[in-house]
Amino acid sequence: MTTALFPGSFDPVTNGHLDTIKQAARVFDRLLVVVMTNSSKKALFTPEERVDLIKDAVKDLDNVEVLARPNQLTVDLARELGAGVLVRGVRNGNDFLYEQQIALLNRELAPDLPTALFMAGAKNIALASSMLKEIALFGGDLERFLPAKAARALKEKLSNET
Repeated sequence: MTTALFPGSFDPVTNGHLDTIKQAARVFDRLLVVVMTNSSKKALFTPEERVDLIKDAVKDLDNVEVLARPNQLTVDLARELGAGVLVRGVRNGNDFLYEQQIALLNRELAPDLPTALFMAGAKNIALASSMLKEIALFGGDLERFLPAKAARALKEKLSNET
């Protein structure tokens, strides 16, 4: 049985993330979606809130588990959880270069842990959490970009912050 680990900040989960999750869930026997820390970003949602939003979005995918491990190195977590593959999503060429760098560093840290890249569908290529936060901040419609619960949570979170 192949277990894969899809790490990310998921702040919040987008339809692009779901695209990657669904693709990986078809390929691997077990997919662990793990809320982690991206030290270059300031999170809007707590790890627990992000887990809740992801769980709601993947509730129909039986082989997907969601957990939070915000302060851990991805390769160490993969070993701890028995994951044999890392999963990453790619939207465009810039993403590819960034993901390539991460994959090569992870390969140096854990040569036995490959990275599988899943290409975003055409309608998800422009989805970036930072841009969606801007849309939400100024009252734009998020329903086509985020799972319904995540869209509501983002609107509520930003209305409470202003």
